[in-house]
Amino acid sequence: MLQINMADVMNVIGSLTPYLIAIGVLFVLALIITFAVNKKTVKEVATRKIIHSESWLVALVGIVVAVSMMLSGPLSTLLNNATITKYMLSDTTVSKANELAKEVQSEAITMLKNDDSNLPLANKKVNVFGWGSTNPVYGGTGSGSMSDQYDTVSLLDGMKEAGIETNADLTKLYTDYRADRPVVGMWAQDWTLPEVPADQYSDSLISEAKSFSDEAVVVLTRVGGEGADLPMNMKAEGITYENNSKDYEDFKDGESFLQLSQTERDMLDLVTKNFNKVTLVYNGANTFQFDFLNDYPQIKSVVWCPPAGQTGFSALGDVLAGDTNPSGKTSDTFLKDLTQSVSYNNFGKFEYTNMEDKAAKYTGFTGDEVTAIPGFVNYSEGIYVGYKFYETAAAEGAIDYDSMVAFPFGYGLSYTTFEQKLNDVTYKDGKVTVDVTVTNTGDTAGKDVVEVYYNPPYTEGGIEKASANLVGFEKTEKLEPGASEDVTVEFEDDDMASYDYKNAKAYVLEKGDYNISINSDSHTVIGSKKITVDDTITYDSDSNTHDGDQTVATNQFDDAAGDVTYLSRAGHFANYKEATAAPTNFEMSDKAKETFYNNTNYDPSQFNDDSDEMPTTGAKNGLRLADMYGKDYDDADWEKLLDELTFDDMDNLIANGGYGTPAVSSVGKIQLTDADGPASLNNNFTGVGSIGFPASTAFACTWNKDLAKQFGEMIGDMAHDMHVAGWYAPAMNIHRNAFSGRTFEYFSEDSLLSGVMASNEIAGAKEKGVYSFMKHFALNDQETKRTEMLCTWTNEQAMREIYLKPFEMSVKEGGAQAVMSAFNYIGNTYAGGNNVLLNTVLRDEWGFKGFVLTDYFGGYGYQNGDQEIRNGNDSMLATTSITNHITDKSATSVKAMRTAAHNILYTAANSWQYADGEPKVATPIWKTAMYVAWGVTAILVIALEALAIKRYMDRKKAKAEVTA
Repeated sequence: MLQINMADVMNVIGSLTPYLIAIGVLFVLALIITFAVNKKTVKEVATRKIIHSESWLVALVGIVVAVSMMLSGPLSTLLNNATITKYMLSDTTVSKANELAKEVQSEAITMLKNDDSNLPLANKKVNVFGWGSTNPVYGGTGSGSMSDQYDTVSLLDGMKEAGIETNADLTKLYTDYRADRPVVGMWAQDWTLPEVPADQYSDSLISEAKSFSDEAVVVLTRVGGEGADLPMNMKAEGITYENNSKDYEDFKDGESFLQLSQTERDMLDLVTKNFNKVTLVYNGANTFQFDFLNDYPQIKSVVWCPPAGQTGFSALGDVLAGDTNPSGKTSDTFLKDLTQSVSYNNFGKFEYTNMEDKAAKYTGFTGDEVTAIPGFVNYSEGIYVGYKFYETAAAEGAIDYDSMVAFPFGYGLSYTTFEQKLNDVTYKDGKVTVDVTVTNTGDTAGKDVVEVYYNPPYTEGGIEKASANLVGFEKTEKLEPGASEDVTVEFEDDDMASYDYKNAKAYVLEKGDYNISINSDSHTVIGSKKITVDDTITYDSDSNTHDGDQTVATNQFDDAAGDVTYLSRAGHFANYKEATAAPTNFEMSDKAKETFYNNTNYDPSQFNDDSDEMPTTGAKNGLRLADMYGKDYDDADWEKLLDELTFDDMDNLIANGGYGTPAVSSVGKIQLTDADGPASLNNNFTGVGSIGFPASTAFACTWNKDLAKQFGEMIGDMAHDMHVAGWYAPAMNIHRNAFSGRTFEYFSEDSLLSGVMASNEIAGAKEKGVYSFMKHFALNDQETKRTEMLCTWTNEQAMREIYLKPFEMSVKEGGAQAVMSAFNYIGNTYAGGNNVLLNTVLRDEWGFKGFVLTDYFGGYGYQNGDQEIRNGNDSMLATTSITNHITDKSATSVKAMRTAAHNILYTAANSWQYADGEPKVATPIWKTAMYVAWGVTAILVIALEALAIKRYMDRKKAKAEVTA
């Protein structure tokens, strides 16, 4: 669940200030009148008293009006969200969700090493070493956190369920050392890795452990989360870390969070000195630096267990015990030295030195005032992300692959053996068909993955191309020993096209031989055949678009390339050193500065079109939103319904889109709730959450499309139980660098694997009438400076082939109905205000129909509703009133508001809650209370007014009698 942040508190206070001032003024005026009208100034008692009474009655009415305006104005979204009815998951849904979550993790767990068939464990008694065994990683922090409403299966619980007895004395050692995991939160991070120093293991404890079992399992954990990337240097300024011993430092200068700490290394020394059969379990989403395995031949087995969700550790127990045969494959490349990563030098914090005039001041999450200087990150590796670089560089002789790569992309071992036979590769009518027979040649039932790659023809100095490109995959059913399955993988030839941003400015399928292979991983070819494309195909006409694009995909992001030198395969990566070096230029070009906008210089009136005509508003056409269910986006009735909306209706829809879309009573639009969480549904206001599933990285490691689809369907079922309409997921940014804080929330370094998983999750949820917000659109691949005007520079080929690909697949194949835009800038333009991204590409090219929501709307000095609605971003994920409201009322602005309202309402109308007509909803309790308060106030005022008049008359009468 997300935490309350001080920025929101300050924003709320700021939005209430005018009303609080009004209340204060009314109160003070009443006091002034009370003291000013006294015996000296007004001698007649009756007159004096009636003035006093009337002044307080006016103040009371005014204060009630001001409070009512606060409640129904700036506080309405918060109150609506906070007082919405709490709906819980049914017992049936909980049971089914837990079963599916365990199944997912059982196929996600990836065995990286298993010398001497060390696993499954031969002994049902085992010593489990490592503090992380008592505090494993279930998910990520921030939006990826788990709900505490449901039971969580711990790592040791999972082993116990599988019939494995663990050493209780070791467990006690760890829980006594520290019970809680240091918090890596959104706004503050403690990166401490608790681990018992080796000298605190008594001789008797080790002796008894050896008597308990001759087998040892060592657990290493790493956690990540929203708001911060993992430290690349544990000694860098601002890193919070507490050493486990006063006698030594856990990390030296330059060592990273993804390396062994000294205490962990000492533990491994201790364990391997005393045990010859050691299994290492790595529990985390970010690829660990496995540079030490050769130092410890006693480590016979290595198992990668990505964050497991609330029940996934049951699957780990089954894998270790041999009840489940691991079938996971790596979603990313594991390196022996992360500093040699192709993106290592161009990831993290880089600030411009000539942008002080564009600095933005805002209230940060902790309540402190922040002055943000625009920053940048250069995606200088171009298309050569992850395995696409390592495999291509190896083929070009530019690297020593074995010394660099510990475990390839797509790699994973099994307790059995498989034979894959490439039967045929056919190419006909634009379709490539790969036929494979998979046979279980071992003695244990299991599943295997057929991975299909292509190696395209490359021309020196021509279009950049990787030598290995995943183009399709299928996972087999569970095969008994000796059993076979025929597997067919099909794809279109334009899936092998490359984007030529320099010359053709379009996708191009170059003529020549394409090597189609089935691999056991990105590096190991099992079998291959060549197909030949006779003539070059350029996808640059309306009759010949790429991958079903509705309009031709052509250069839209030339400005985003910036002044970066991009890595090229030419000359065997001759420019590698230059292209991958750390930045030396920290100035934004004058040309880019001219069109750089944030809230200091964006004026909507500068972008008005005088020829625009003011749309109709407030018409009485009698249409209700329920009437639009199932109707096409362009149905004529939409114009009639949109005519009914007032400016305020549209502004409310646009500005108050935080965790749901607000009600619009004039058209029968009810408040709909949207829930956060990449692996679950979390209502950040009611506190209700769903079962937490394994992390997205775990889903990628399953390589199982069906499980992704089932997860989407389960999200739909849980959403129905919780009365949720939309899901803030899946997130499909790329694992560009191992240190990304939200690696757990994203799938893979590969765009196709990411896109397949994401699109299936979206399709599954859509079948249940739940719209998914594919996020974060786009290039939000790091947390550092993400809300501080982070300018992301990349070339269009990399954008389209790597970073936009999963989103494109989610629209075309998953049927996405909603999008969450990213915090960062693309080039010098904020992603949430980027017309070519949100309109030209997303809607015109891909054919998206639905609405775009910002990421959390904190303002940050650059988010504003006026700019965003004019550029395709329809709704603001805001719960407070800052720069999210529309201030410009020109025809240009109202037209943009109308389009935004259309997009929001179209998505809402086609959600499951409108499937059976207009939903009936109760009046929010706070409104009922307000109405009651009005009634009580009215009665009280009338009674007090009557009493004041009666007393006034009585005093007048008494005075007259005395005078007489």
